[in-house]
Amino acid sequence: MKALVCSEPGQFYYTNKEKPELKKGCSILKIKRIGICGTDLHAYEGTQPFFSYPRILGHELSGELVEAEGATGFKIGESVTFIPYFNCGRCIACRNNKPNCCTRIKVCGVHIDGGMAEYLLVPSSSLIHGEGLSFDELALVEPLAIGAHGVRRANITHGEFVLVIGAGPIGLGTLAFAGIAGAQVIVMDINDDRLRFCREEFKIKHTINALNDDLTEALMKITNGSMPTVVIDATGNQKAINGAFQYMAHGARFLMIGLQKGDISFAHPEFHKREATLMSSRNATRADFEQVIAAMKSGLVNPKTYITHRTKFDEVAHEFENWLDPKNGVIKVMIEVD
Repeated sequence: MKALVCSEPGQFYYTNKEKPELKKGCSILKIKRIGICGTDLHAYEGTQPFFSYPRILGHELSGELVEAEGATGFKIGESVTFIPYFNCGRCIACRNNKPNCCTRIKVCGVHIDGGMAEYLLVPSSSLIHGEGLSFDELALVEPLAIGAHGVRRANITHGEFVLVIGAGPIGLGTLAFAGIAGAQVIVMDINDDRLRFCREEFKIKHTINALNDDLTEALMKITNGSMPTVVIDATGNQKAINGAFQYMAHGARFLMIGLQKGDISFAHPEFHKREATLMSSRNATRADFEQVIAAMKSGLVNPKTYITHRTKFDEVAHEFENWLDPKNGVIKVMIEVD
C-alpha cells in the first residue's frame, strides 16, 4: 500500500508498505478521507511536542471497515471514523474516566504512525459508527470533538462572554460549540480574512484583530466593562498564550486547547487577585465524538463550512507547504484517497 512519510521537518516522501495484518481486538480501515490539522502542520514545521521522526501523519480520518475482530455491532463495509487516541485502560487517568489524557497514550499520527496511507489498523474499541454521515463529515468529527471537549471542560454557561483566541480549524470548532452552549462569543485572530469568515459563516458578532492597538479597551467595550469570564486559546502560540492572561475577568477560567513547546509566563499577583482558574484541554472523549455527530445530524453544525481546500492523496507532498501560507486562506484541507 502507498503511504506518505514525514521523514524530518519540511520533508515528505511516498513509500510502499505492507498492508497491515488483522490482529486480535483490532480492525482494518480502508482510508477514504484525511483532514489536515494544526498538529500535522506543526509536525511538518518541527514545532510539534510529543513528536519524533520519521512519522506517517494523519489522525482526522474516515474510511470503510474492511476487516474486523472484536468489533461488536459493526459490519464489514460500514463507513466509520474512530477515536485516534489509544489509551491503556489501566492508569490513573483511565481509571478516572479520562482516557484522553492517559499516561501511556498513543496518538495516531503523533506517537505512532497515522492514516496518511491506504489502510490503517486500529483498536476495535476505538471505532465510531458513521450514522449515515459522509466520509467528509466523518473526517471532521475528530477536530470538532477537540473544540467540544474544551467547551465542556470550561463549563460554559448561557450568556457569559467567551473569548476564543485563534480562528483556525480548532478555534472554529470551539466557537461553534461555545455558541451551542449559549455563550456570547468573541473571536480574536491576526488574520482579517479569518475574522471575516467567522462573521459571515458563523455569524459571530464580536471579532477583534489582535494586531490592533488596545485589545483590553476593545474587550471592555464588548463586555460592558467586565472582561470575558472564559478565555480559550486555540493558537498554540506562546506569545498569544502568555498575553491572554490579561484578558480575564475576575473569577475567570483560562482554558488552553492550543499546545506549544515553551514555558507559560504570567504575573502571579494579577492571576491571584482574580482567583482565576487555569486549565488545559487534551484530545477528546467518546462523549465528545457523540456530541459532534449528534450536532451534525441535527443541523447545529454544518461540516461543509470548514472545508476550504481539497486535494488527492498523490498530491499531498507537493501541496503541503502551500497550506502553511496564510495568503492561501486555508481553513481545512480534505484529502481524498482512492
